[in-house]
Amino acid sequence: MTVQNGIQSSPTQVVGGKPLAKRWDHVLSREAATRQSSIFQALHRHLDANDVLSLGPGAPSPQYYPFDHINVQVPSIPSSDAAKAVWDETSFTINKYDMKGGKSGYDLSSALTYGQGTGAHQLVDFVTELTKFVHDPPYQDWKCIMTGGNTSALELAFRTFTERGTYALADEYTYATAFECANPLGVKMIGIKLDEEGPIPSDMDDILSSWDEQKMGSKKPHVLYTVPTGHNPTGSTQSTQRRQEIYNLASKHDIIILEDDPYYFLQLAGEVAKDASELIKPTAMADLLPSFLKLDVDGRVYRMDSCSKILAPGLRTGWITASAQITERIVRAHEISLQQPSGFSQAFLYKLFAEQWKMEGLVRWFNHLQIGYTTRRDALMRACEANLPKEVASWNVPKAGVFGWVRINWQLHPSAEMLGPKDIETEIWNATAKAGTLIVPGSWFQPDPTLTLSTMFFRINYASLQPELMPEATKRFGDALRESFQLK
Repeated sequence: MTVQNGIQSSPTQVVGGKPLAKRWDHVLSREAATRQSSIFQALHRHLDANDVLSLGPGAPSPQYYPFDHINVQVPSIPSSDAAKAVWDETSFTINKYDMKGGKSGYDLSSALTYGQGTGAHQLVDFVTELTKFVHDPPYQDWKCIMTGGNTSALELAFRTFTERGTYALADEYTYATAFECANPLGVKMIGIKLDEEGPIPSDMDDILSSWDEQKMGSKKPHVLYTVPTGHNPTGSTQSTQRRQEIYNLASKHDIIILEDDPYYFLQLAGEVAKDASELIKPTAMADLLPSFLKLDVDGRVYRMDSCSKILAPGLRTGWITASAQITERIVRAHEISLQQPSGFSQAFLYKLFAEQWKMEGLVRWFNHLQIGYTTRRDALMRACEANLPKEVASWNVPKAGVFGWVRINWQLHPSAEMLGPKDIETEIWNATAKAGTLIVPGSWFQPDPTLTLSTMFFRINYASLQPELMPEATKRFGDALRESFQLK
């Protein structure tokens, strides 16, 4: 054990050309450190052996599962290499006993019984292959396990790395569910100032370097929550340099990075097309920005991936990638809570990813999404340009994800001194909703509601609305702004 700048760390070991992850015993919560392996989960590990006659586990017989097969219709891989090619439909069937006949590596009899805290190993194998292909973490002992989606994974992260009464770092505007997870656990969030690329490294360093334990009533934070790609709510995307700067500070201050990255594969074309007829090119896999996981030489990144934005949120399935020490602690938590994601979801995802689309088809699906969301983003940006009053409203073009972030110069409001930003925000939101357009106030994303609102933003989403309706939606928003600010 070595001590540097007051931080304890284990000496780095190198195995097979890559180092082993650092040990994180000193950042585990008391709850996480005392989690034990489930007694009955150990029995399930023996059920795959062909000669086992089971009188042990309490699972019902698959004979009495009232599901014989499921037919699924999905897009098929396009016949050409053009990512914008029209996808035909194809179908596949998930049967109850496909594994016995050697027809598939997974079936309903296996998916619908009790499973392991890691999730189905067949699906884990695929997401591990995907993670190595895309991120290739630069340390040896990383693992993937399935989760019940990023919200579940995030809640478990806070339970694993924080104690009641402590602080975690986040952005000054951040995904509301993050602090809604943290608050009931007694964890407070302190916000890092943002610019157009996300959290400002110098502000993060200042917060940590000047931390006063007596004044704050807590030790210095050792957890950072961030959405680096297509940030929710601001739509910003951290550059490679910004990610490296943040990672270096995490290393300096011994910070665990909770990388929430559901929009990673939705990295979009940089320039807004002048009109809808302009050809849009997808982002090549080799041109995707490096994740924090790809930069992680220590094993300090807890990366959360999700099917919610690349397929459908109702699947409630995702995966985390972290060091073997950390994933083992999460598996222990799964064994007494989630157990594993829905068997139906896992069976569907395995058949789709591993047997239907395979890696090539999944990459083309990402390209398809990139083109679709770039088209919608461009339509919304053109509509904002046409309909929002630039005297009081400004915005940046998102490079990833599904959100735009409109800044309002509230100081120009005729009643600014009397009302203040919070009342003006409410006035604009009510007028826009009354006109028939929904937007989200920026104050809803502040992790510390006691702070005075000094700037004003509204989040707009281009994912769900058809492009041809965006001009009308932004016109209603623009009219509400003009009315509130008494503009012509």
